Amino acid sequence: MREYQICTNCVMDTSDSKITFDDKGVCDHCNTYYNDIEPVWNYGKGREKELSSMADKIKASGKSKDFDCILGMSGGIDSSYLLYLVKEKLGLRPLVFHVDAGWNTQLAVNNIERLVDKLNLDLFTEVINWEEMKDLQLAYFKSGVPHIDVPQDHAFFATMYHFASKYKVNYILTGGNYSTECVRNPIEWMYYQSDSVQLKDIHKKFGQIPLADYLVTNILWHKVYLPYVKKIKVLRPLDYMQYNKQEAMDLLQNEFGWQPYPQKHFESRFTRFYESYWLPERFGYDTRRVQFSSLILTGQMSREDALNQLKLPAYDSEEIKHEFEFVANKLGISKDELQTYFNMPKKTHLDYKSQENVYKLGSKLMRLMGLERGGKR
Repeated sequence: MREYQICTNCVMDTSDSKITFDDKGVCDHCNTYYNDIEPVWNYGKGREKELSSMADKIKASGKSKDFDCILGMSGGIDSSYLLYLVKEKLGLRPLVFHVDAGWNTQLAVNNIERLVDKLNLDLFTEVINWEEMKDLQLAYFKSGVPHIDVPQDHAFFATMYHFASKYKVNYILTGGNYSTECVRNPIEWMYYQSDSVQLKDIHKKFGQIPLADYLVTNILWHKVYLPYVKKIKVLRPLDYMQYNKQEAMDLLQNEFGWQPYPQKHFESRFTRFYESYWLPERFGYDTRRVQFSSLILTGQMSREDALNQLKLPAYDSEEIKHEFEFVANKLGISKDELQTYFNMPKKTHLDYKSQENVYKLGSKLMRLMGLERGGKR
C-alpha cells in the first residue's frame, strides 16, 4: 500500500492514486498549472482584446436572431457571474438555458430567477423525464462506480448541445474557468460525463426502462461534429478576464440578492449529497481538495485555511441522515436499499465498457494543438 503523502504546495494528496511529487514534494497538479496553464492564461491579464473580439463575433452572428448565444445556467457562482458579465459588460443577448434534472435546490431556483428578472432576459428550462432520470441514477448506484452524478451531468450537456444544433445557435457560453477550476478531478474520482458507451453499458446492465426521452451525446459529436461541421463553438469568457470568486460573489449579492452555497456545485441537491457524503465516505475522494487547490494556485485561498476546512466533514452529521432519507425516497427506494449500495463492493469505470482510449487520444491531439491544457489524466 502506498505511503500517504500530501502536496507541500496545495492540498492534493495520495487519495489521487496517480498523483506524483517532485523532489520538493510539489504534486503534478501544481506543476502542470505552473508549466502549462499559467504562462498562457496569465490570470486573464492582457486578454481584454480577445474578449472584446469574441463578443463582436457573437453579436455579428446573432444580428437577425432573437438571441446571439445560449448560456448554460446552473445558478452557481461561475455561471451567475458569467451571465452578468455577458449582458452588462459585453452587451450580448444570451438565451439563459437551464436543465432541470429533478434535483434543483430552492436556493438555486431563487438565484436564477433573481438574475434573469433583473437582467431582463429570457429563460428556457428543459425538464428531464424524471422516470428515466431516476432509473438511470439507480443504475449507476447499482453499478458500484464512484461517478454516480454522470446521469445528471450528461443530461445537462447533451440537452444544451442538442438545442444549439436544432436551432442553429453558433455560440454556447459556459462558466468553466481556470481561476476556480485549474485543478480537475482525477479520472478515478469522476470519469468523463460524456462517455455514451459507458452510460449505455451501465444502463443496459442495471436499468429497468428504456431511455426514450433522455438525450445521449458522445465525445465525437460534441468535440468534432458540432464545432467543425455545425460550426458551434463552446466558449469560456471567464478565462479572458481577471476573475476572482469572492469579488464575483460580493457583486452578485449586492446587485441581485444572490445567495452563496456551502460548497461549489451544491446548486443540485443530489450533487450536494454525492460530493459531500457519498464520494468521500464510500471512496475516500474529497472534491474539496480539488476545489481548494485551484483557489490556492490562483491566489484566492491560503493552504492553511484549506487544511483547516478539510479537518471538518463537508456535510452536517445530523442533516445527512435526513438527506440520506430524502435521496432514497426521491429515487423510490428504501433507506436500507440505498445503504446496500453504499456497502457493496467498489467498482471503477474500468469495470464497464468505455471510450477511454478515444478520450486519451483526443486529449493528446488537443494538447498538441494548444486547444487543451491541464485536465484529467
